[in-house]
Amino acid sequence: MAIILDGNGRWAEARGLPVEAGHREGTRALRRTVEAAIDLGIESLTVYAFSTENWLRPPPEVDALMEIFHETIDRELPDLAAQGVRTRFIGRRDRAPESLQERMSALELETAGRDRLELWIAFDYGGRAELAHAARAMIEAGLRAEEVDEDVFAVYLYAPDMPDPDLVIRTSGELRMSNFLLWQLAYSEFFFVDTLWPDFGEEDLRQAVAAYAGRQRRFGRR
Repeated sequence: MAIILDGNGRWAEARGLPVEAGHREGTRALRRTVEAAIDLGIESLTVYAFSTENWLRPPPEVDALMEIFHETIDRELPDLAAQGVRTRFIGRRDRAPESLQERMSALELETAGRDRLELWIAFDYGGRAELAHAARAMIEAGLRAEEVDEDVFAVYLYAPDMPDPDLVIRTSGELRMSNFLLWQLAYSEFFFVDTLWPDFGEEDLRQAVAAYAGRQRRFGRR
């Protein structure tokens, strides 16, 4: 499963709060959603936390987001690790503050043995950037054109062992992919919900899973 986390800013604006308040509330939504996913038996969850385009937001908001990511790693994710959650990050890290990069790497090491649910956090991630990265990596590896097929290409993605999502949820009522997992979502089912991300919770997740269970996936077949 994958979720495009959207609506933090609108949640804050509707309450007359600064946008960082919406982002902080969004971290609480992440924790309860992961806990709900554990209860539902979901094995892998990828969340779109920060895109390559998000760097274009006002610098004070970006700075606040970096601080919130650090807080989330220190305060929220360890409790999830205690429940068996393994956390990994996909995307770039070199543009993040060095202290945040260190905490990301440390958390990945600390949770490497957990196996109840894999939480993939897409940070400084863009689907097009990932495809370009894979193409460059294949060229650097010296692959010939005739050696490249879909299976080979997939090996050079950011996280080749991350399963393709069966279901993608987008919050806040927006109906677009926003450059998220362009390769991996080829045959995913989509579920759009009007709920803003900070208000998203177990019932929303259960509704999405129930809707998915009622669909027939054909993968191009009749």
